[in-house]
Amino acid sequence: MATHHGKEGVVTAGGTGVGELTGFTLETTADVVEDTALTDATKSFVAGRTSFSGTLEMHYDETDSPQQTLTAGSSIAFILLPEGNASGDESFTGTGIVTGMSVNNAMDGIVSRSVTFQGTGTLTRGTV
Repeated sequence: MATHHGKEGVVTAGGTGVGELTGFTLETTADVVEDTALTDATKSFVAGRTSFSGTLEMHYDETDSPQQTLTAGSSIAFILLPEGNASGDESFTGTGIVTGMSVNNAMDGIVSRSVTFQGTGTLTRGTV
């Protein structure tokens, strides 16, 4: 099993790399629908629709144009690259709607930005 260091991750939004990225999460979920018959002794289920969402964490940079496009309500085309962007590295590509953006400024800390998004449509898993 290969393990990867977090410093390899890359995110592009609108075709351009997001600067000052410090981390990201991607969550995929699937609905389940019960299909148990009245005579069944145990419940059974079938897979339903899938969805995805995520969070991007970064140092705040007002000069980074991809950061500035990540505002609540905006639609983004993105590529999440957890292993980096070398040939053969895994990629997740999709479109999402920014559901929230926050800026955190703590005393004696680096100003940070956090962006949450809800995926819309299909999330494509591939390689660079």
